[in-house]
Amino acid sequence: MTITFLGTGTSQGVPVIACTCPVCLSTDKHDKRLRTSILIEAEAKVIAIDSGPDFRYQMLREKVMHLDAIVFTHEHKDHVAGMDDIRAFNYKQQMPVDIYADDRVQLALRREFPYIFDNKGYPGIPQVNLHTVTLKPFNVGDVHFTPIEVMHYKLPVKGYRIKDFTYITDAKTLSEVEKDKIRGSKILVINALQKEKHISHFTLDEAIAFARDIGAKQTYLTHISHRLGKHADVSIELPAGIYLAYDGLKLEI
Repeated sequence: MTITFLGTGTSQGVPVIACTCPVCLSTDKHDKRLRTSILIEAEAKVIAIDSGPDFRYQMLREKVMHLDAIVFTHEHKDHVAGMDDIRAFNYKQQMPVDIYADDRVQLALRREFPYIFDNKGYPGIPQVNLHTVTLKPFNVGDVHFTPIEVMHYKLPVKGYRIKDFTYITDAKTLSEVEKDKIRGSKILVINALQKEKHISHFTLDEAIAFARDIGAKQTYLTHISHRLGKHADVSIELPAGIYLAYDGLKLEI
């Protein structure tokens, strides 16, 4: 199974529009971060986790020729705004794309994309099959997902464990019960927004502490803002086994 980081940036991406900070002006490709998302390529299924505003370009950049499903973490724009672009997959595959989301996220999708769900049958609109996510494990074909609830300030967000790989974004706190679902993961992906305190995201130090607590062999930091610093500079500060993810990074699990 291959995991591709489609995007590793925060809600504004990096570079940020009109920003002239050293990170945004960097010529290092590792400092070019689209909105956070991953692609899972398993033996029988191709699945995206989230479809942010950069979804179309991410699919083109990675030459994704088939998509079976999107699994959503939460309803913020940087995670859902690109869902309309599944239309191309509908046309090529001649079938709907499966959408996995909890009740609250489904309500948001209906609000953001009413034309998809109004039953008027307008030609060319995205075709989807909705599946409701709870905290119970579920399968998308041959891929087994264990949902993990984390808190993004006061908003519950879903993380997911797949085999020995755990993917969490937009986390600030989580319960010991949810932490226990993560323990034993060999690869952990967790958000690290910036070095300064933030109300709804792990800081770099908090992400490192969380990774040490979980004890994964490898931890990759994502959902990174321009305030964290340049990829090259921050990378040399990190403890062994903890790395900054970057757009296009591929992992085999």
